[in-house]
Parts: sequence; C-alpha cells; structure tokens
Amino acid sequence: MSTHIGAAPGQVAPHVLMPGDPLRARWIAETFLEDPVCYSEVRGMYGYTGTWRGHRVSVQGSGMGLPSISIYLTELFVDYDVQSVVRVGSCGALSEELVLRDLVIASGACTDSSVNRIRFEGLDYAPVADFDLLRRAYDAAAELPVTTKVGLVLSSDSFYHPRPELSRRMAEYGVLAIEMEASALYTLAAQHGRQALAVCTVSDHILAGEETTPEERQQTFGDMVGVALEAMFGRGPRGHR
Repeated sequence: MSTHIGAAPGQVAPHVLMPGDPLRARWIAETFLEDPVCYSEVRGMYGYTGTWRGHRVSVQGSGMGLPSISIYLTELFVDYDVQSVVRVGSCGALSEELVLRDLVIASGACTDSSVNRIRFEGLDYAPVADFDLLRRAYDAAAELPVTTKVGLVLSSDSFYHPRPELSRRMAEYGVLAIEMEASALYTLAAQHGRQALAVCTVSDHILAGEETTPEERQQTFGDMVGVALEAMFGRGPRGHR
C-alpha cells in the first residue's frame, strides 16, 4: 500500500487516465467506465477502477504541478506496476493556430522547472511521449469535429508566472501551449520503462486573452477522454461505453 494513493495490491489497473482535478477523475469514472469502484480518497485525490469496452482501466487525480504529479506517478509505477498513463487535462494556447477547445497532443515537453536539471546534473534532458500512444491518439482525434495539433508544450512550475514574456519566447520557437505536468510524466515514464502521453484541451488562449466557461470545458473534456481511451486500447464503436 503506497503512502499517498493507499490502494491495496491489485486495485489499480495497468492503464491509467490522469486528470489533475480529482473531481474530474470522479466525473470520468462515472461517465465512461462500467462499474467504477473508488480505491482511494486519500487527501481528497480520488482514484477509481472500472472497465471500458471490456478493458480494465483506472482514473487517478494528480493534483497541479510537476511535484504533485511526480508523487502519484512514482507510486503508480513502483507500487502498482502501472504500464501506461495518459494525462487528460487543460492547457493555455501559445500558438495563433489554436483556438479555444482545440486539442493538443504533446509530442515533447519543455519546462522551466529545475526538477530535471537536478536529476541530470545540469544536462538538458528532452522528455517525449510514447510514439504508439501518440499515433493512436492522433488517429482517434482526426475523426472529431475539433482541431488537433501535435507538438511541444511548456510544463511550467508557475500558474501565475512572474515572467510572462518567457512564454511568448517559447511560442516563437514553436511551442504550442503551456500546462504544468507533461515534463514530469514523460521523464518518469522513461525512467521506469512505461508508456505515457499528454492530451490537453485548450481552455484559455494566453496571447488572445480568451477562456472557456466551465460548461464548455466539461463538454470538450469528454472528447479528450475518448481520444485517450482509444489511444490506450484501440479503436471501437463510438460512444462513451
């Protein structure tokens, strides 16, 4: 039993969807999974296991930021032998090619965090997605009536950044969007030899100063979860279940 998840052995499935918001984890489980069972409420960070089209899958909240997701990922990989994780979250667009509610599939993750600089003793490690997951996610998203872009994201330690001009510099070099977790996800998956992918919905546009309503976020969030599940398990009939 791990420190922060606290599930018994066998309660967590080998494949995990990972939203930041624990309430979104509950919504995903209740909306997409058959017979979801809550295996953790430790610190209010809900985790559920159920089935999707006959496949056993878990949904685990991660909290916000690289330090928080790193705790939950390490326990998932080490204590529960999880084999693949797909982050399903929101992001702020940095590219003029993106509009609200578009999907961003992160092929790699830049970061302003010092976590990897410490880990690699000053070397610049480039964390990237699992290609098979990415390819299947892109194929699934291609059938949706929403634009999907594949490219770099910026995983930032700061939601209210004291140097917003640095994000604009990233945009000049082709970074599509900013979020707070993908760099840690890809790094820890590489360390443990597991599969990982981040699929994000554009909830606000940094350059244009636009944002979605909570209702709009939830509606598009459903599309993103469907893409993530099909990336994990392959194609099948459309619909939630």
